[in-house]
Amino acid sequence: MTFMVFLIIAAIVLVLSGIKVIDQYERGVVLTLGRFTGVREPGLRIVVPIFQRLIRVDMRSTPIDVPKQEVITRDNVTAGVDAIVYFRVIDSPKAVLETTNYVYATSQFAQAALRDVTGNFELDELLSKRDEISQKIKEIVDQQTDQWGIDVEAVKIQNIELPADMKRAMAKQAEAERERRSNIINAEGEKAAAKTLAEAAQIIASTPGAINLRTLNTIERISTEPSQKTTMLFPIEMLEAVQTIGASLGRNNK
Repeated sequence: MTFMVFLIIAAIVLVLSGIKVIDQYERGVVLTLGRFTGVREPGLRIVVPIFQRLIRVDMRSTPIDVPKQEVITRDNVTAGVDAIVYFRVIDSPKAVLETTNYVYATSQFAQAALRDVTGNFELDELLSKRDEISQKIKEIVDQQTDQWGIDVEAVKIQNIELPADMKRAMAKQAEAERERRSNIINAEGEKAAAKTLAEAAQIIASTPGAINLRTLNTIERISTEPSQKTTMLFPIEMLEAVQTIGASLGRNNK
């Protein structure tokens, strides 16, 4: 009697072990006696215990970090570059049967592609053409991982770490460029101011009485300042008379 109870319990446990629940974002790859025999869709699925094995494969988009790689650019500058790869399994049987670990395999191949591609660019290009470089890496990795049932959705270069001396040199270059632009702006301002003053002088010279009004305006502005000063005003006719007398005396002396 006890043996029968044991057999019944063992049979129930065995049957229950064959009941599998596959989530919506998963697919179940079934191996029967070691051979691939099909893919199970999401839901409640039954496999034959002992004879069949179900391997779950996540079909969602998965990000993996590509660790920092020491690369030498085409102009012989050493830089540290890291990236992130977004991929998705599109063929679950291939992902299981063609590689022992498709996540690790994709990560390793992305590291190699990152070193190879970035080494073909100069430092300035590496800093300014991130999107182009990322696209080239994506194409290379995607082509390789197709045989594993993997679709590489995107590759993004995250950080580019430069040597300390290179950072200092770039900072000096940027400072010199800012100073050059500042000098150009100041020179253009001085040029515009000189042009405006020349135009104002022409207008004053061609307008009768303008110089007198300008003089009065200047005197008024000076008189409101709290400094001590003495202002002497002479009619313009007196100045002209003095100039005429001076010119006459000069001719007589000759």
